[in-house]
Amino acid sequence: MSKNLVTAMLGLITLGAATSVHAQDIQVFPSGSSPSVIADPKNFSGHVVVDLLTPGSVQTPASSGQVSFAPRARTAWHTHPAGQMLIVTAGKGWVHQEGQPRQEITPGDVVWIPAGVRHWHGATSTTAMTHIAVTYVVDGKNADWMELVTEQDYEPW
Repeated sequence: MSKNLVTAMLGLITLGAATSVHAQDIQVFPSGSSPSVIADPKNFSGHVVVDLLTPGSVQTPASSGQVSFAPRARTAWHTHPAGQMLIVTAGKGWVHQEGQPRQEITPGDVVWIPAGVRHWHGATSTTAMTHIAVTYVVDGKNADWMELVTEQDYEPW
C-alpha cells in the first residue's frame, strides 16, 4: 500500500511539474516587429542601430538585441553586472578589454564578456559589423556605462 501511495504522489508531482512547464506558449516575434533605435550618443560613437529582439513584456533574465555598427562606430567603455555574450553575424569588428590587446571578431565568433570586465566593442575602421548581444540583467540593470572610447584607445596603431 505504501508503494502505491509513493507512486501516486510521484505521479502528482510529475503532473504538477508538467503543468507548470507548459503554462506558457511559445511566442514568435517577426523580424522588424520592434522599431529600430539609433544608439544613444552618450554610450556609443558613430552610427549604431539597435534592434531589440525580445520585447520588454517578455519575462527573462537577459536583454537581447541585434546591434549594427558602421565603420569606426563603437560602444563607450562599459561593464556588465552579470556578463554579456556577443554573436557576430556580419562584417568585422573589434572587442577590447582594458589592459589587454584588442581582438578581431568576425561572423560566427562568439564572445563571452564576464561580469565586471571593463571593455568596448564595435566595427573596425574600414568595415561595418553586426552582432547579437545577449546581456544578463541584475536588479533591472544590464550595463554600467562609462566614458566614450577615445581615438587613441580605438586605433592606437
